[in-house]
Amino acid sequence: MTDQYSFEDREDFVQLKSAWERVLTRLEGQVPETVMLRFLQPLVPHSLETDAAKVLAPGRFVLEWVKDKYAEKLQSMLAEELGRATKLEFHLQAREKPVATIQTHSVASIAPVASEPSRFRPNPRLTFDNFVVGQSNRLAMAGAKAVAAAPGTRYNPLFIYGPSGPGKTHLLHAIANEILANDPNFPLTYVPAPQFAEDFVQALKNNRIDRFRRAQRGVSVWLIDDIQFIAGKDKTQEEIFHTFNYLHGIGKQIVICSDRPPRDLLLMEERLRSRFESGLVADVQTPDTETRCAIILKRAENDGLNLSHDTAMVLAEAVTGNVRNLEGALTKLAAQASMENRPIDLELAQLIVERYYANQITVKPTFDQILGSVSRHFQVERDEITGTSRKAPIAHARHVAVYMTREILGDSWKHIGALFGNKDHTSMMHGYKKIREMMNRDRELNSSIKMLMRDLYPEG
Repeated sequence: MTDQYSFEDREDFVQLKSAWERVLTRLEGQVPETVMLRFLQPLVPHSLETDAAKVLAPGRFVLEWVKDKYAEKLQSMLAEELGRATKLEFHLQAREKPVATIQTHSVASIAPVASEPSRFRPNPRLTFDNFVVGQSNRLAMAGAKAVAAAPGTRYNPLFIYGPSGPGKTHLLHAIANEILANDPNFPLTYVPAPQFAEDFVQALKNNRIDRFRRAQRGVSVWLIDDIQFIAGKDKTQEEIFHTFNYLHGIGKQIVICSDRPPRDLLLMEERLRSRFESGLVADVQTPDTETRCAIILKRAENDGLNLSHDTAMVLAEAVTGNVRNLEGALTKLAAQASMENRPIDLELAQLIVERYYANQITVKPTFDQILGSVSRHFQVERDEITGTSRKAPIAHARHVAVYMTREILGDSWKHIGALFGNKDHTSMMHGYKKIREMMNRDRELNSSIKMLMRDLYPEG
């Protein structure tokens, strides 16, 4: 943090602010980067009493999320930094200024106005140079670089999807970093969809909807993250729809990230899904072993760690889960080397693997878990999946469930038929074959099913 203390700052506030900065520094290697950017860094230390510290959150979504997920940890770490027991209290920040603090431009929409320098500062570590390219993300990387080079001229909109962790938010920040490096005054904005929804509700409540719309639409690049969170929110979807139409209609660049492709955003309006699919749709998936090794080596290089290829490969092969898990393993490795005052080598990496990762047991999901996953994803009731309906959406969900059951459990066709309501084994074979052939032709369906299967296994 770069904010300087003014002469008006009281001693207790300076103490709180310094302690809070140290807490965030300690958390950098312990929490996912997106959590730090979206939820923890926006928190503002406010005041310190004898036994209580007050911290402000920019919105109710952030406040409730942090209280639920990190309140206990933050309170414990803050108490350690302050050197005394301290109760941590979260409060909403007063909303006197228009729109969320993440907005990045002067409010311009219909009439052109001079833009101010961008107030949004993307994470400087999240650049194209630090993004490791492999088969799992090549198309998304190419699309993001093309957008950054010439916003609004190619791949508009760019829709990037994939599970949590492999780099969607990294690409959004990389686009912003590239554009702002060439033009610090460039009018762009980055906004997580939950924050958009909350700001929209507040604008309606406070009769500031025109100001909100001018702020959202007065940009040349609109970066929106986690769009899946507005599914089912009708009014917010309508606002996204009109903002999308306005920006796209005047040639402004739109980049959207989601955990699934547009076709699988089943609670999203069809008119929105069709617009999301009108540009380039690219996936970012969990990287293969070679790419995982390259990611570890790149992170080690950025952190100034001397790491051999063989040592990185030990971690890449042993550590399951997403990129954050790999970074966590590297952090453990570096910490252990520092504690023991020894070099980071193959022997130490094997020790870390044996201590933290070797005893991980992969337990196969149950049929009930498979059925529940498919039911939630396709918004089809479980009894409909195992029933006899031949309606297209239900039949498709049933075939996907059959495919996943066979791939995960490996049961006989006869047994699978029994699980699906005593159906004939030939119908089970037909459903499996149909999905397998569709996956070979349809990249998005392939990615969605693999994501469903991967999410059924606990991450290491």
